[in-house]
Formats: sequence, C-alpha cells, structure tokens
Amino acid sequence: MGKGKGNKGKGTGGGSDRVVYSEFGNTSPALARGVPDLPPQQQTLKVQVSRKGRGGKTVTVISGFQHRPETLDTLAKKLKAQCGTGGTVRDNTVEIQGDHAEKLLTLLQQQGYTAKRSGG
Repeated sequence: MGKGKGNKGKGTGGGSDRVVYSEFGNTSPALARGVPDLPPQQQTLKVQVSRKGRGGKTVTVISGFQHRPETLDTLAKKLKAQCGTGGTVRDNTVEIQGDHAEKLLTLLQQQGYTAKRSGG
C-alpha cells in the first residue's frame, strides 16, 4: 500500500498553475482592452435622480464617464465626501445616495466636466 498511487498517469505532478482550458474571460492584462482616460473637458455627463429598482430610495446617478476604474473610484470618493452620503460605482456610473443633483452639477462643473441634468 504504497506511496504515489494517487498520481498514477498524471504527468509530472508538481503544482502547475497553467490554464488548460478557459471558455470565458480573458484574464491576461496584455489582452485587456484599454479604457480611454479622457480629460474632464472632453466628457459630457448626465446627472439624474432615480428611485427605480431601489426599494423607494432616492439615488442620484451620474453617467457618461470615460475613465479607468481607479480614477472613477477616487472621483466617487470625493463626491460622496462633498455630499456627506454614501454611494457606489457601477458600470461606469456613480450612484450617490439621496437627491443631490444640483450640488453634484456644480461640483462636476467646477472640476471641468460638462454636466447636464437629465430626467425629472
């Protein structure tokens, strides 16, 4: 009852990390598509207040960003601090809790973005 029976016919053994088959998702950073990180003057943002799909809670949604996720996270952090509320970044949009559309419009325009109010 020997040693090594569990590795019968499996090649060299050893902890190989190579991927043999992967159907979804390119995890290689060399093949990842670059996201353009445009300056604020070249971006047009839409600011809208929404309640749909949030259990009746009001959320201010800012969309139209063309930034890297890291840049978007730091911008969202600044906006949340200015409004004194929480929020999140989802799919190149920033969601700020509460109705802060007017305040966010002025903050974004001060930072050089072209921001417009959309919706009601």
